[in-house]
Amino acid sequence: MSRTAAEIATQPSCWRRAAEAAADFDGLPKPGERVAVTGCGTSWFMALAYAALREAAGQGETDAFASSEFPVGRPYDRIVAITRSGTTTEVLELLARVRGSVPTTAITGDPKTPVMEAADAVAVLDFADEESVVQTRFATTALAFLRAGLGEVAGVKSVAEAAVDAELAITEPLPDEVLSAEQWTFLGRGWTYGLALEAGLKMREAAGAWTEAYPAMEYRHGPISITGPGRVAWMFGALPEGLAGDVARVGGHLVARQEADPMADLIRAQRLAVAIAESKGYDPDRPRNLTRSVILA
Repeated sequence: MSRTAAEIATQPSCWRRAAEAAADFDGLPKPGERVAVTGCGTSWFMALAYAALREAAGQGETDAFASSEFPVGRPYDRIVAITRSGTTTEVLELLARVRGSVPTTAITGDPKTPVMEAADAVAVLDFADEESVVQTRFATTALAFLRAGLGEVAGVKSVAEAAVDAELAITEPLPDEVLSAEQWTFLGRGWTYGLALEAGLKMREAAGAWTEAYPAMEYRHGPISITGPGRVAWMFGALPEGLAGDVARVGGHLVARQEADPMADLIRAQRLAVAIAESKGYDPDRPRNLTRSVILA
């Protein structure tokens, strides 16, 4: 088993620990605060998911930005930065620029890094840190941590319920149609759009696979042209009306596990990325052209 696969399998327990940690952490956004969430790569996609979840929970306006594109000067009550390594240049530079003007919270996997001094409050999820270059469990654990801080959200499972779904997602076989496909398009709505983006990134990072990701309702406005026989459309969360028929009409294979928590369904996409990588003879622990942290000179 690759290191990446082993880390993927630990996510249910990591999510449960994250929910416990969130209950005792004082630096999470408060209801009513205007919040911006930021990160790079995978962390940015988790920021997008949390921002949509927080707004859906009615807890306040919440924006998400890649750290390199953050609109410094726009007024916020709190900025939340996600950085697994604690060393990402764009995140540290952003935190330095806003220091003293807005409260900041960082979520990291490594307590021995510069982010510990760069943010006003830091949540250390070191139990979910990874040796792998490709992020899997830290990203979802950070989202579980933030998600637990929201409390109950209508129409969304609790983190504890998501962890139960995740245990099944770790063990159930992946469909042959998904494993043998030549192209995958990941779709989401609301908070699950961030998960769709992340699923596509995992497939590109680990397996060098041809993937796309779109908001589900936008998929029909052009991107569906890429779907056909031997290609997959994978929906995270509730399936929009008529989408199944659209995918069937063009000959694609639809994946839609509506009964499973979308974050648990992301685990299946992570497993797929590892399986496709290994089928191509790639090492998912050592993806091409990537390092664990991007530190700019």
